[in-house]
Amino acid sequence: MKPVRNLFWNSDQRRPRTLWRLMAQLILLIAILVLVQIALATFVFGAVLVTGELNPDQLSDPWVLQQLIMQDARLMLFTQLSLTLSITLSVWIAGRYLDRRPFFSFGLHVDRDWWTDLGFGLAQGAALMLVIFLIELTAGWITVTDTFATREPEARFIPAILPPFLTFLAVGFHEELFSRGYQLRNLAEGLNWGVIRPRGAILIATAMSSALFGLLHAGNPNATVSSTVHLIVAGFHLAVGYLLTGELAIPIGQHISWNFFQGNVFGFPVSGSDFRSATFIRIEQGGPDLWTGGAFGPEAGLLGLAAMIVGILLTVLWVRWRYDRAGLHLSLARAPEPPEAAA
Repeated sequence: MKPVRNLFWNSDQRRPRTLWRLMAQLILLIAILVLVQIALATFVFGAVLVTGELNPDQLSDPWVLQQLIMQDARLMLFTQLSLTLSITLSVWIAGRYLDRRPFFSFGLHVDRDWWTDLGFGLAQGAALMLVIFLIELTAGWITVTDTFATREPEARFIPAILPPFLTFLAVGFHEELFSRGYQLRNLAEGLNWGVIRPRGAILIATAMSSALFGLLHAGNPNATVSSTVHLIVAGFHLAVGYLLTGELAIPIGQHISWNFFQGNVFGFPVSGSDFRSATFIRIEQGGPDLWTGGAFGPEAGLLGLAAMIVGILLTVLWVRWRYDRAGLHLSLARAPEPPEAAA
């Protein structure tokens, strides 16, 4: 084992060490996001002050501002698109100047196989949520009260459903790019050292990134210890497709359809939040919270947990069928070649 001579710089790889890359990308993300959020806040202030819905004193309260955004599907879409822009820019800049790798190497080698895997991910997320809905409906835990419903009675359904659909497209992309594409890959590369071999590094990195994914949702409305634990499992569920293919297609697809079908097709809360400005099916939730997840939504219930485990198994079977293999992509733990070697 070679001794570490410099805690900040990896002379063999000609780049900062893992911890500093992760910290720098996060700082870069926050800086870009602050600028974007200033623009968002200016837009929100102007809109509500012109309409007279709120006064400046109310808007000085972050909680009021957050509630305003949550209740307006267009503002939520704008917020998530801003986050997508911020994460994408931060990963691109960090990848180019810190990681020394091209942007597409974070799981975005888009080709025919990538699109096929994306389709599988989309189908899986929708199917798993359909099963949860049918089980709860059969058990009498939910009651369908309306169809093609909108929060505002005068709103037309198609225009009302587009903002949440686009919101979940954005969420599925930027959360996977950040959690799996950048964080997991960098952690795996950094841990692949000494007695920890590539396979072990990838598994430890997956556990760490999944734990962070769960903790990032711990502050959501209606969150509980159970919901946080279940979302850590969700992190594993979403990571499997990336670990087996080296691409983000499957997890992006799973993430998009799971959220959209959960909230805007079947009318459940999504990770504790209410994105139901328009739903294909409106429901009243009953049944035991242990199984249904209650106010947090299916992700906090045993049905959601079981669906995630089934999803992991289905992903393994899909990759095995598609590529005649279902092993870890050990390249996820390998650093890119230094510029001199690649030249």
